[in-house]
Amino acid sequence: METSKVYLVSADDRRAGAQRCIAYTGLPDYTGKTVFVKPNFNTADTPPGSTHYDTLDVLLGAVRAKNPARIILGERSGPASTAEVFAAKGIAKLCDRYDVEFLNFEDLTPDEWVVIDRSGLHWPAGALKVPRALQEADAVVATCCLKTHGFGGVFSNSLKLAVGITPKDFATLHNTPDMRRMIAEINLAYTPELVVVDAVEVFTDGGPMEGERKRANIMLAGSDRIALDAVGLAILKSLGSNKAIMDTPVFEQEQIARAVELGLGVSSADAIEIVTDDGQSAAAAALVRDFLRK
Repeated sequence: METSKVYLVSADDRRAGAQRCIAYTGLPDYTGKTVFVKPNFNTADTPPGSTHYDTLDVLLGAVRAKNPARIILGERSGPASTAEVFAAKGIAKLCDRYDVEFLNFEDLTPDEWVVIDRSGLHWPAGALKVPRALQEADAVVATCCLKTHGFGGVFSNSLKLAVGITPKDFATLHNTPDMRRMIAEINLAYTPELVVVDAVEVFTDGGPMEGERKRANIMLAGSDRIALDAVGLAILKSLGSNKAIMDTPVFEQEQIARAVELGLGVSSADAIEIVTDDGQSAAAAALVRDFLRK
């Protein structure tokens, strides 16, 4: 059986945790290439409502150190204005520091979008659109926050992060029982080189902007979005979460089940290898493994 590695770091400091995650996984040489970076900025709320400044700082610095020709930081916030969210988070300073281009998806013209046209999708014909810049990039790296989602998604992690690459059209995605399946389908648009998950503090109910907060003091890294989301759900279960999380087996969550159907990653808990580098992280991983396999 082919396995996917999820790197787990016990950390109460996001900067140190992100540095350890990237040291684990490494990044390839990007000389002459374009790297697209996707953060979690649907709003400017404090983590886990949105990406922490320190996490993004470490990630952009690590990408810049690999000598890419271009780094594009792209996002579409919602319901808030993307420009207002980035101003509130002070991201312009980071972009300047690392020579990063900021792409506000709300400003894209029609020809800067690409339609994902594949049979069997739950999206209406022609409705699943993603930025051309994302599709044409040589590599994609991303960072997200682990949390429950009180507006139909059930949970938000690496698969749900992809909603921010679609146009701001809440009616199409939210007014349907297929919402969770549609979230998984957006991920057909790209394959990440690396995803760093901030689970230092999570929402165990509510979300995505505000909710019931609990500390897991964990950060994750990997490239398999199903594996990352499965481990994330196990973390939420270990902390005690809402009924939608606690009463549904990990691989029966609709986001994950549909992602498995689409071949986006592993298909079972047995195919996930959680890797750690110290005793504290190993103890946390052992607890997460128990909830992952229940």
